[in-house]
Amino acid sequence: MLPWINFGVLIASSFLFTLFYVKSVGPAALEKRIGSSAYQKCATYRMISSVFMMVVAVNYVLYYWLPLPLPLPNTFAWPWWVSAVIAAGIAAPSLYLMVRGVKDAGEETMRPKREHEMYGGIYERIRHPQALGEFPLWWVISFLVHSPFLLLFSFLYVPVWYYLCVAEERDLLIRYGTAYEEYFRRVGFWIPKR
Repeated sequence: MLPWINFGVLIASSFLFTLFYVKSVGPAALEKRIGSSAYQKCATYRMISSVFMMVVAVNYVLYYWLPLPLPLPNTFAWPWWVSAVIAAGIAAPSLYLMVRGVKDAGEETMRPKREHEMYGGIYERIRHPQALGEFPLWWVISFLVHSPFLLLFSFLYVPVWYYLCVAEERDLLIRYGTAYEEYFRRVGFWIPKR
């Protein structure tokens, strides 16, 4: 029973972090409806989304002790240290992209502000470095808890993160207009353009 509860909370929290994140990346559209308080409201949505994302991470860790009764092995066929090495190999570039994106976005990472200008730095190479760095971290956790099921499940987050980025871009077009259209044509989504 506990494994299914843990998995149910994981699914519900995944849905809720997605929902609140999508709401958090729409301050310009929301401002048209409710005024300048939209940016603070979106910052609140971003915090709520982050809480649910942390709950998902806890569910991943709990899965080690509470695996679902599935026709998959509970652990990989190799020793845990091999999974740890694979996790480190994925985590290094992912964390670099995420940290560099956070640094270059500044406080806008968690708190959108109307007066904030478009980002520079790594954002001149790819439009969504934080997302590109963040979704592979679910694979990292999967390897660290040595779970084949969680590794497979984590692939479901790729389209989720893609959708989050697309939702954010819709609002950035409202917010920055033609400047963002030019940026959109010039800079790659997750892969740098030549």
